[in-house]
Amino acid sequence: MTEMTQEHKAPANAGGGESVPGQAKEKVQETAGQAQQHVGEKAQEMRGQAADGIKQQLDSRSTQAGEQVSAIADGLRRVGEQLKEDGQEAPARYARQVAQPVQRLGRYLTDADGERILQDAEQFARRRPWVTAVGGVAIGFVVARFIKASSTGGGQPQMQARNGGQAALPVGGTPGSSR
Repeated sequence: MTEMTQEHKAPANAGGGESVPGQAKEKVQETAGQAQQHVGEKAQEMRGQAADGIKQQLDSRSTQAGEQVSAIADGLRRVGEQLKEDGQEAPARYARQVAQPVQRLGRYLTDADGERILQDAEQFARRRPWVTAVGGVAIGFVVARFIKASSTGGGQPQMQARNGGQAALPVGGTPGSSR
């Protein structure tokens, strides 16, 4: 009987001095490491694809915006010409002066690709962080106001004050009664 016990123990210890649970643990760790590496590679690939998609969207949208801004600049220039023909030289000059930077912005938006726009925005934010912070706060305020204005009150009817500012009572309630 002692020979059988020794025979059963021998295969467990025969794998280079490690036990079966130790080998299994090592194999699981190795597999987990490979899976983690694979997930990391896929995540990196997805980040790259998302960045490319954002740059492409920014490029196409900026081109559209550039065309619209250029059309505005052309309109301002035409207004300036019309004002000049009407004998209003000072407003005509202002219209032409405003049209110039608007036209430059339109050209920039039309010509620049998404990557260049992102780089320029990053450089601007690094040079003037306070402008970026103020702009972020302003945009946040506008978005919050928009969301508040478009909300439906969560689907619950709102109680309105009646009788000279006194609060409305729930249905079936009487003054002085508490349930």
